[in-house]
Amino acid sequence: MEVKMLKVTIDGEIKEYPRGISYAEIAEDFQKAKEDPIILAMADGKLRELHKRLKKDCTLSFLTTRDPIGNKSYRRSACLILLKAVYDVAGRENIDKTAIHYSVGSGFYFTMSGKTVLNQVFLDQVKQRMHEIVDAHMPIMKRSVSTDEAIRIFHENGMYDKEKLFRYRVGSSVNLYSLGDYEDYFYGYMANHTGYVKYFDLKLYDEGFVLELPGCSAPDVIPPFCPEEKIFHVQKESKEWVEKMDISCVGDLNDRITKEGIRNILLIQEALQEAKISRIAEQIVEEGNKKFVMIAGPSSSGKTTFSHRLSIQLTAHGMKPHPIAVDNYFVERDKTPLDEFGEKNFECLEAIDVEQFNKDMLALMNGERVELPVFNFKTGHREYKGDYLQLGPDDILVIEGIHGLNDKLSYALPKESKFKIYISALTQLNIDEHNRIPTTDGRLIRRIVRDARTRGTSAKDTIARWPSVRRGEEENIFPFQGDADAMFNSALVYELACLKVYAEPLLFGIDRDTPEYLEAKRLLKFFDYFVAVPSEDIPHNSILREFVGGSCFDV
Repeated sequence: MEVKMLKVTIDGEIKEYPRGISYAEIAEDFQKAKEDPIILAMADGKLRELHKRLKKDCTLSFLTTRDPIGNKSYRRSACLILLKAVYDVAGRENIDKTAIHYSVGSGFYFTMSGKTVLNQVFLDQVKQRMHEIVDAHMPIMKRSVSTDEAIRIFHENGMYDKEKLFRYRVGSSVNLYSLGDYEDYFYGYMANHTGYVKYFDLKLYDEGFVLELPGCSAPDVIPPFCPEEKIFHVQKESKEWVEKMDISCVGDLNDRITKEGIRNILLIQEALQEAKISRIAEQIVEEGNKKFVMIAGPSSSGKTTFSHRLSIQLTAHGMKPHPIAVDNYFVERDKTPLDEFGEKNFECLEAIDVEQFNKDMLALMNGERVELPVFNFKTGHREYKGDYLQLGPDDILVIEGIHGLNDKLSYALPKESKFKIYISALTQLNIDEHNRIPTTDGRLIRRIVRDARTRGTSAKDTIARWPSVRRGEEENIFPFQGDADAMFNSALVYELACLKVYAEPLLFGIDRDTPEYLEAKRLLKFFDYFVAVPSEDIPHNSILREFVGGSCFDV
């Protein structure tokens, strides 16, 4: 029987391949031209795993481990290999649970419970077993089963968090991945076989261990292990909070929402945040010599609402806080530096009139009367409208801006006069014990909802700009987070169930033929896990109100 030949357009060139050939086989013809291993394919704009087969004429492109999506597949596949190795070494009967939690350094933090003792000897055996699995180029198999069948499999294998998760899944089928005799569910695409995952390491850390992995910029290099201790302990504290509420995974949250509603969870979470803000205010007052509270954090962390709530707590502790936005010290728009793409770079330090900022802040510290500027974002000019300020003994400035933790912004101010706070939305909820929710996803969803409401920006444009925002964070915020005197986690355990109501219509509005549709589709699939909740009961001073609207503050 004659095999039908199909036309495939790759890099503008038309080639013919037999119908039914795998994308992996086609990729072999193009691997030499790539610096890094091809791990996924794009067929007519749709993401495809390499085991998929050619069925019709199409336009084809390839993603490597250097591409962000390809790197995620590499890391996901590494987690699958790790889990199989853990069970192979310890024996399934000796492991109650192996759970992924959050990013530490360049990798992921895991904990383990059961009869097996986690020590260096055990970890070395797991690492050796992982290398054996990688060297064997074991195929990562995928099969689709009904949701009911998946629930039965999860129950039989003791994966009760997954069993609970899929009881709320509307879809009729579930994709399962297997590696030899180990089968599991993962949110997102996998490598074709284990041979891709050549670079990894395991390190004991705190009460668990870290699976170290390479990033996009150097997919064949594991960066030095440099954990951010302060961030880790904030994440650990947040995880312990939600575990005390018996909510560690999305299935737990859905159970609570459907059985008792959201109000109690909401009130407890808001109370925990308010108590934390109060403790930070108390710490500032106790130190006695602080005149400048410097607040910084990545996009959509809730910095503005946090600064208002902190100001209220400072007032309750006898201080007189005054908010200052560093954005009011932007240079004239025509003097804004350009980035490597020729676009105005509002996120670099050079976009701020650092000299004038220091002159004004130093004058205020010395008791002088200063007229503060307001930046007109419509005209691109700094304006003065008679806003004068003079500080007394109990007055304190609450300064918010992305460079707040960088001493180059406030070089003229004595270090002892500054109290630095790092704020971020560090998601404390997992999809299930083997699928985490990246912190960046939570912040992106917040930004999509807020920008559509306050700036009329489409979800498509927000997603398109997100990589640039992330680059700015990597350069201007994250390197200084370790210098903070206090850290605040603005994530709320219930927020994604609420944001779903606002984000889904915006994501559905992205056309299928746009580059941003892939990300929109991923986020829409992600929202399928959550039972939606209304926003009526959210307090008007909640950080979430900064994004969904209805805040009592000017945000």
